[in-house]
Amino acid sequence: MALAAGLGLRIPAVDANLDPSQLRQSMQRLYGQSGLAVLEEWFTLLDRLAGADLQSQLKGVNDFFNRRVRWVDDDKNWGPVDHWATPLETLGQGKGDCEDYSIAKYVTLKQLGVPGNQLRMIYVKARIGRSSITQAHMVLGWYATPSAQPLILDNLVPSITPAEQRTDLDPVFSFNSQGLWAGGSASPAPTLWPDSRAGAG
Repeated sequence: MALAAGLGLRIPAVDANLDPSQLRQSMQRLYGQSGLAVLEEWFTLLDRLAGADLQSQLKGVNDFFNRRVRWVDDDKNWGPVDHWATPLETLGQGKGDCEDYSIAKYVTLKQLGVPGNQLRMIYVKARIGRSSITQAHMVLGWYATPSAQPLILDNLVPSITPAEQRTDLDPVFSFNSQGLWAGGSASPAPTLWPDSRAGAG
């Protein structure tokens, strides 16, 4: 995943008032019957979780994409370019990388009415196993308040976990459609999550 893409703050836009018939036509044209079938599953998810409590919405959306999308690098999916897929592309192909999972979850939760200011895409360095080797990764965070510990929705770990328990992740920056937050206590912007690791970003 390229850091430059993250700094572009380009989350694929989805209209708040989605037109189901238009989405069905697009999915049918681009991905055929299999794509249309998974789109119908997504509509069913939205219907089932509409009005549900927040924890059920977070878990339902996280599980839905983690189970239906197969992880694959962008270079194997889109070629040499770092492509941030729309949820329609991710669902239609049934595969994507960490940004694609995070974007799809972000858009779906917003569609369910979760306030956008409580959701942020978080760029992290993820440690592999017990080694000191890290790789660039992106997760979705839900924040009760801007300074709260976020809950982390991740395609690598199936459970939704408070950030302080994800000692394998070192936050670098986060963003949503409203702004950019930098890690590190020297930053004038809010930190990613307020714990002892915040100053290391």
